[in-house]
Amino acid sequence: MPSRAERYVAHLDTLTGSTDPRLQPIPSTHAGLDDVISLVYVGEPEPRYLTGATYGLSLADHAEWHGVKPELWISVRSDDPVWALAIGYLAEHLRGTCPFVYGDTIDFGEPIAPESDMTAFAVSAPAGLDADQYTLLDCGGAPISIAGCFPVHDIEREYIREHGIDAFWQLDWDLYDVRRPPVV
Repeated sequence: MPSRAERYVAHLDTLTGSTDPRLQPIPSTHAGLDDVISLVYVGEPEPRYLTGATYGLSLADHAEWHGVKPELWISVRSDDPVWALAIGYLAEHLRGTCPFVYGDTIDFGEPIAPESDMTAFAVSAPAGLDADQYTLLDCGGAPISIAGCFPVHDIEREYIREHGIDAFWQLDWDLYDVRRPPVV
């Protein structure tokens, strides 16, 4: 029987249409927890895009997780794998302390990638996936729910904290564009 990780990666393969992601381990800094793996899908969902996912966040526990544990997902108009590595870094360093629930904002503390001034992420439903695609029930152990990470400017992070993620979604912005100006 395939392991939990193998079932999850097979699920990601069906979502991306690719069976050849680049795998980048993020060494664990948590005793008893394996490394986090960043999976990088270049050219997904289409050319000049990149999609990334994590595996390893869901190996931790958090008081706000009840039955379902998250992994992270990012999809941006870029070919720079640093976007996928950034969410892997967040998953590894914040597992057990950040719940990664919808509406959370995470200050990265510096520009996430050289091509962008964005310094934070907002957590919400993953881009490009339907609700039945982002929860994997039959993976062995607790089900995995994929949480989307959206790069945002610091001023947008503050707006989300003050007005909520739903208000931010109502603004006119391109969720894939990592070079866009702030919308607030």
